[in-house]
Amino acid sequence: MPNLSSFASARRVALTARPTCNMCGMAAESVAHAMTHSVIVINKSTVPVGTGDWVADIVRRSQPEPIDFAVVSCPEFTREGSALHDFMNPDRVVIGSRSAEAAEKVAQLHLPLRTRIIMTDLRTAEMIKYASNAFLATKISFINEIAVICEKLGADVEEVAEGMGFDRRIGAHFLSAGLGYGGSCFPKDVKALEHMALVHGSHPALLRAVIDINRDMRRWAVYNLREMVGGKLDGKKIGLMGLAFKPNTDDIREAPALEIAHMLRNEGALVSGYDPVAMRNVSRSDPYLRLAEDAYDLADGADALLVCTEWNEFKQLDLPRLHSIMRQPIVVDGRNIYELERMRALGFAYRAVGRSHSDSEGNGV
Repeated sequence: MPNLSSFASARRVALTARPTCNMCGMAAESVAHAMTHSVIVINKSTVPVGTGDWVADIVRRSQPEPIDFAVVSCPEFTREGSALHDFMNPDRVVIGSRSAEAAEKVAQLHLPLRTRIIMTDLRTAEMIKYASNAFLATKISFINEIAVICEKLGADVEEVAEGMGFDRRIGAHFLSAGLGYGGSCFPKDVKALEHMALVHGSHPALLRAVIDINRDMRRWAVYNLREMVGGKLDGKKIGLMGLAFKPNTDDIREAPALEIAHMLRNEGALVSGYDPVAMRNVSRSDPYLRLAEDAYDLADGADALLVCTEWNEFKQLDLPRLHSIMRQPIVVDGRNIYELERMRALGFAYRAVGRSHSDSEGNGV
């Protein structure tokens, strides 16, 4: 049985991983000029539907002399911060090609992973990746919309999500209410799918709603901070706890914290931030954001703190110490990492996403 190393050493497979369209075109031209024998070009990236056919056209036009080749789409389904584990333990492998022989060879490479292998055509494989990411983003926006409704009706979204998650048709994953999704995949992929739909005459109402709700959660944070500090943010010192778009990564692309920082500064707030690993990236991306040395430095003299990233470090803070050094012990928990009762008992004015505020306003203000 052929394996990955034998294919690689024989130079039977050419990979174009995570390209933009321009990079994909350049990679295809390079493959065409370098070919000396038949190859399989595998695209691992999330690319617009139809890219595989486009790559094939470029290779065909750019070849100095005709040589047989095939293009295969084999999109990755790995999470940032868990990519190695996800690659070795996939839920499924998706393989799409116009060539059944090429698809079978790529399937052989993945047999040691002992997972379900889905064989389809090029465009369907590309669409499976977009649809998967869009659906996960939809689950996030759905539970965030439910969270806002819970706040109005006095329900607890944490318990709502738990009750929903036990239904096997729904599942518990991606039902954590918060400030919304960010990173390099979900924002880009949902917008790209919306654009492709519009270009081809479709009306992607649900995708638009997913994008709108995600943006509204940033506004939710600013609204609650403004209200809790007295109705005006001008001159208020606000600390952002966590700057990466999610824990276990230093990725700040489309991070909620940075968008919120910009919104707060527009209202005159004095904004600081702290993150265990993303500080260097933030210093290059947002030179106007003051960076604290740690969470306690961030809280010192602050009028309010906003939890933006659910780092374990923040879950283990000395909360009484945090309370004692803040100018106003106000915490808006954008990731629901603290317990309502404990925060109230410690004297914090505390709000979380989708949890009733009526009895969670402590005596700290």
